[in-house]
This record gives sequence, structure tokens and C-alpha cells, in this order.
Amino acid sequence: MLGFKLAYRNLIGAGLRTWLNVIVLSFSFVVIIWHKGLLEGWNQQARKDMIAWQIGGGVYWHENYDPYDPFTLQDSHGKITSQIQNEIAQDKLTPILIEQAIIYPDGRMQSVLMKGIDPRQTILELPSTRLYSDIEEVPVMIGSRMAKNNRLEVGDFVTVRWRDANGVFDAAEAKIVKIFKSNVPAIDNGQIWIPIERLWTMTKLNNEATILIVNRDYVKANTFNGWNFKDHDFLLAEMDQIIHQKSVGGSILYVILLFLAMLAIFDTQVLSIFRRQKEIGTHLALGMTRGQVIKLFTIEGAMHSVLAAIVAAIYGIPLLSIQAIRGFSIPIATDDYGLASAERIFPNYSAALVIGTILIVLITATIVSYLPTRKIAKMKPTEALKGKIQ
Repeated sequence: MLGFKLAYRNLIGAGLRTWLNVIVLSFSFVVIIWHKGLLEGWNQQARKDMIAWQIGGGVYWHENYDPYDPFTLQDSHGKITSQIQNEIAQDKLTPILIEQAIIYPDGRMQSVLMKGIDPRQTILELPSTRLYSDIEEVPVMIGSRMAKNNRLEVGDFVTVRWRDANGVFDAAEAKIVKIFKSNVPAIDNGQIWIPIERLWTMTKLNNEATILIVNRDYVKANTFNGWNFKDHDFLLAEMDQIIHQKSVGGSILYVILLFLAMLAIFDTQVLSIFRRQKEIGTHLALGMTRGQVIKLFTIEGAMHSVLAAIVAAIYGIPLLSIQAIRGFSIPIATDDYGLASAERIFPNYSAALVIGTILIVLITATIVSYLPTRKIAKMKPTEALKGKIQ
């Protein structure tokens, strides 16, 4: 305890030099916690939105389906068997049929994915009930990004052209009945949604589907012949990889900030040992062992991180709390990347993140503080009292 009190007095006595190190180190604390919290908040929010709007509790893909290869769509659909139909009746699954099509908004040509969905489904947050309609035209639901890019509004009419199961091209008039807003571009960009029974009639693919969305409360996935189940680990792997890459990129910033702070502490320790030779010699002459003196100087260096944590808490807690409440605005251009991202991301600062950051900085500061103090072990009390170092 005496060593800590003496180390604290020495630090405070150093004045401006100590506080400059503490401020730089506290800035490292705040930036690391802020950036990590922002990525974690984005990750949690994106996963939640993708589960709610796109993937539910998991997805069954038809064995020929490949979302990255549009040429597979022609053959990537299978019959909804009685076993699957029984699961659908219990609201455990909802089928989606995907076909390629072309729309002609205002005379322009736009390739789209035409997706048929059951208007009665409740597994996804898509407002599919708005597809209930007895109009002669094909009722169509689109996302806000799709509407903006093609300058479409509710009530507009567009011509839709597609190819049926026999390879025959057909066309019909469609009416926009709903424009929904979602944070998930994967269900919005270049896509139109229509009632699945209407799509069955249009394509002559009666009672067929491309994918089957699983209910989020569905614990055990059954095995269906010709269908491959994809769980959250698979479907969210791309998002996890992006977050990981962002985290690795941010680590470069962490290293630079820590390096600057630790370099300042290292230089301070070297200068302190050089200037306080007589003090070190006095400690040794009064009976302190070299190990105790080394411990004293190491504690002084390590206490920079303790003071930095206190200073960071003074201005960091209010700043980070305000951002956690108000969120962080994301540029509109982010939609073009195809990433699930809300207009505002709310950082998530967990206890593990804060404690982990403090421990990393504390351990690093302790190691950096110890390295220059090894010079003390080579000192002789008489020479140290004279201000000489071997």
C-alpha cells in the first residue's frame, strides 16, 4: 500500500508531464470503446433486421438454387410436398417462388427478381397482407429503394414481362399497391413482390417454391428431399465477415493510439530514472531492495492507465451515453453497398468491452513501464547518490 501511495505522490508531483500522458491515454480508451461499441451495435442491429425481414429462423434452399448465379433460377424450384404443406399450415414455413422478369417503368427497361409470397404469412416482417387484392392487374409490392430508383409511387402502373415454365414469354400490367421501408437492401433492390398464387398461375409452376423461410420459433429443422437447410451461421456469415474486417481495420487505429501513448510513458520512465538517480540511490541506501525500487517505478508507469481510465470516464461516459441514446447517422450512400444498415446505428457498450479495454491498456502500460526500470538493477547506491549510472 505504501508503494502505491508513494507512486501516486510522485505522479502528481510530476505535474504537466503526467497529465499529458494521461490525456493521450484516456483518448485511446474512449476511441477504442466507441469504435468497438459502434461495430457491435451495427452487427446486432443488422442481424436482428435480417432475421426479421429476410431469413427468419433459417431458410431451405432448393438443391439447385444459388443466389449468386441468376442462371440457376430457371431450374431452382421444387414441388411443395404434403410434408412441407403440413409445416406451412402450422405456420412453421412460408414458401417463396423466385423468377426473373423485366419491368418497364415509364418506358424504361429494368431487370428484376419477381418473388411470390403468401399474403397470409406472418414469419417475415414484410407487409404481405397488402397484396390481398381483387384488381385485374398484378398487385405488386416494392421497397422504398426500388421505388426511388425507378421513380415509382403507390398507384402507378408498370408492364411486367416474364417467361413461364414452357419458356414462353408473357406480359401483364401490374399496379404498385404498397411501398415498404426496410433496413435490409437484399429484399428491396431490384425486386418486386406479388402473391405467390398469382405467380404460380403466371409461370405455370403450380405449388412450387424456390426457398422456404423457417419460423423464428422453429427449434428443429426437418429434412426435406431436394432441399438444403441454411442456418443463421451460414446466412449471416457474410455480415459477420464484414464486421470482422471492419474490426481488424479499426485495430490499426487502436495500435497507433496505444503506441503513441505507450511511447510517451516509456520516454517518461526513462527520463524519470535519469533525473531521479539520487532519489533511487537514497531508497537503496535506506534499505529498499532493487526489486522494491523497480516495483515502485513500474507502479508509477502503470498508474498512468488508472488515471487515464478515470479521466476517460469523466468525459467519455457522457459522450458515449449521448451517442448510445441518439445513435450514429449513417450516410445514405451505404444503401448502395447492399448491407443491412439502419439510418441510425446505436452503439452497444458491453461491460466485457469496457473491462477488456481497461485490462489491455493496463497490462500494456505495466509492461512498457517495467522495461526502462531494469536499468535500476545495475545501479550501485553510492554511484546513484552521486548521480552516475553505469
